[in-house]
Amino acid sequence: MLEPNITNQLKKTLKASIDNKEIAGANFMVIKDGHELFYHEDGMADLESGRPITRDSIFRLYSMTKPVTAASVMMLLERGDIDLFDPVSSYIPGFKNQKLEQNGVLVPVNREVNIHDLLNMTSGLVYGGSDKAGLHTDALFQELGSRLKGDNPMGTLEFANRLGQGPLSFEPGSYWQYGTSADVLGAIVEAVSGMKFSQFLYKEIFGPLEMLDTGFWLPEEKRNRLAKTYQDDSGGGLKLYSDSHLGIYHQMDREPTFESGGAGLVSTIDDAAKFTRMLMNQGGYNGGQLLQPRTVQYLTSASLNDWQQKGFDSWHSLVGHSYGNQMRIMTDTGKAGIIGSQGEYGWDGWLGAYFTNSPQDGLTILFMIQKKDAGTMAITRKLRNIVFSTLKL
Repeated sequence: MLEPNITNQLKKTLKASIDNKEIAGANFMVIKDGHELFYHEDGMADLESGRPITRDSIFRLYSMTKPVTAASVMMLLERGDIDLFDPVSSYIPGFKNQKLEQNGVLVPVNREVNIHDLLNMTSGLVYGGSDKAGLHTDALFQELGSRLKGDNPMGTLEFANRLGQGPLSFEPGSYWQYGTSADVLGAIVEAVSGMKFSQFLYKEIFGPLEMLDTGFWLPEEKRNRLAKTYQDDSGGGLKLYSDSHLGIYHQMDREPTFESGGAGLVSTIDDAAKFTRMLMNQGGYNGGQLLQPRTVQYLTSASLNDWQQKGFDSWHSLVGHSYGNQMRIMTDTGKAGIIGSQGEYGWDGWLGAYFTNSPQDGLTILFMIQKKDAGTMAITRKLRNIVFSTLKL
């Protein structure tokens, strides 16, 4: 257990954020050497009805889906089903003969995008923007959204093929930029395994880890546990947000045709802790071995070279970090804007779901909120600074 003064400080800091209407409610968990040191919940899952956040509240993970997708790719890697330098076009034909915008003109790329590029966000695939690549991606997401509730929804492989048919924002491997790479990785898992991406995840990860509340949608009996999403109301308060962003049906009440490897999962804090614990256990869980220790070491290591790192360095709140396999990795504790440890890794989501694993300290922190455009908020950093500052060097 954490010392009482530390637990009181964590509770006080979280309550202040809720009282200030920065967030509606949250779950927070600290795990040390495989044992839960601290868990706390506060605030509301539904402000309108007065439903409180509970330990079994379900949250949309958004980009915290990405490390799960990367782990599934590592399974294919260690089984010899894929090579990281395989061209994406070997699995997704739409990636053949790709082009790049140069001075307003589309020209052939020097080499094809490969799986290694996708894992490290060095593919040239982006989430949007004003260049031809960004405009193509924006238009594709708009079509994905418009077809979401219709009779002909877009599927995982169709989305990846259509994405590949558009231009890249830069030469594969030449730069780093956050984008849609993980969605293509999910499609590759589907193509290689011969099963839906969700089926692969249930068979290989969620089933063995007993992550019973994790998936791409929620059956009726679980929907009353889904936390509502809020956004700033420009008057110092919060208002409901319910748009279906990035092709993810917001209510999560129907089985999706598009299973987003970059953003599609929902989960609870306890389910997420099972995944993070598996990584901390070098791939082991309850006597089983999902991934081998050397594979986990590779999965959680920084992968960017010097010129790719320049792209990542533009993410000012992640100074002191690098990137690899869909996760941040702390590389310089002196430059980072948070207290932490060398080799610490994890990721967050657009609506605020967050985890970090610090192997050096045997420490895991999980934080679950639902706030539009949250990512890693100040409250996230405040809470983890309280915890990390108490650790002995």
